Amino acid sequence: MFIEDEKCRLDRREFIKRQLAAGFAFAVPASIGMPSVSAGPLMNQLAKEHKVRVPKRITSAKPHIEGAGVHLHRGFGFGETEPFDPFLLFDDFRNDDPDQYKNGFPWHPHRGIETITYVLEGNVEHVDNIGNKGVLGAGDIQWMTAGSGILHQEMPRGDAQGRMHGFQLWANLPAKHKMTKPRYQDVGAKDIPTVVDDDGTSVRILCGDFWGKVGPVEGIAADPRYLDISLPPNTTRSIPIETTRHAFAYIIAGSVRFRDGSDPRSVRVEDPMDHGKKLQEFAGNRSLVLFDQGDSIRVESGEEGGRFLLVSGEPIKEPVAWRGPIVMNTQAELQKAFRELREGNFIK
Repeated sequence: MFIEDEKCRLDRREFIKRQLAAGFAFAVPASIGMPSVSAGPLMNQLAKEHKVRVPKRITSAKPHIEGAGVHLHRGFGFGETEPFDPFLLFDDFRNDDPDQYKNGFPWHPHRGIETITYVLEGNVEHVDNIGNKGVLGAGDIQWMTAGSGILHQEMPRGDAQGRMHGFQLWANLPAKHKMTKPRYQDVGAKDIPTVVDDDGTSVRILCGDFWGKVGPVEGIAADPRYLDISLPPNTTRSIPIETTRHAFAYIIAGSVRFRDGSDPRSVRVEDPMDHGKKLQEFAGNRSLVLFDQGDSIRVESGEEGGRFLLVSGEPIKEPVAWRGPIVMNTQAELQKAFRELREGNFIK
């Protein structure tokens, strides 16, 4: 179970409260020497203390071409920034046709942001102007802090079946860290902790802390939590998220739906590529879910199970001046960055 042995030392109220937050059944295992607790006044009181986040917006990722002709799907980016703050962009570059990704993302600059690349299948070769280079393989993650400025390229290489599957997330940097020294955090698949519950729910913790485990990526300004969650068929779970965070989910396999525990209605999905046509009640592959405020989400998987990425972070709440791969706080800073790029003194 996710709850550690310290539960033996908790009084009944605190133990139940933690169980409720983690989405567990109310019955306490007999092995810890406590009687079963049925739902009653205490449960009702504790339930009222929690607010389940409901989906504010559900959309399908849109086809897009980026880099030197890479076909991908964009969940969000280059639009309104406040709802996703501190995150700026999310791209899904899963593709099984090498002709649609082989030319990759040749040399380009970044300043003022962090890019997070998560690979599921295939490899991504990367190299930059300050001597860093390497290869991201299946299950690996790279967190690149561009800071004051970097020039790099990312070249996807599919596996033996031609599959190149992965995602890239952009996180904004606050003004005080915009000009920080660039750095990389490359993490291999074997170093990413995974927690598996008794019901078969599996959570890979790419960044942040979750149910007693801490992901390997550290020192990120927005204090993000990035989880890869797999649910068995017909499974319902509650997952805590701090009320101060902005959060979104991206479905990558199977189907799931997010529901308010007090309201059994399913959330329907608007399909922007089909003139507002209603999709199925369960959100499927490449659906992006932006959550409203609350302290948890309630998720239910479909007949085939479901897998989704759950990302949350503390909003920066600063002005955003953004053009292409450079993100600053003011237009003057943005113009200066591009002037330095033209004049050859972009790298500090």
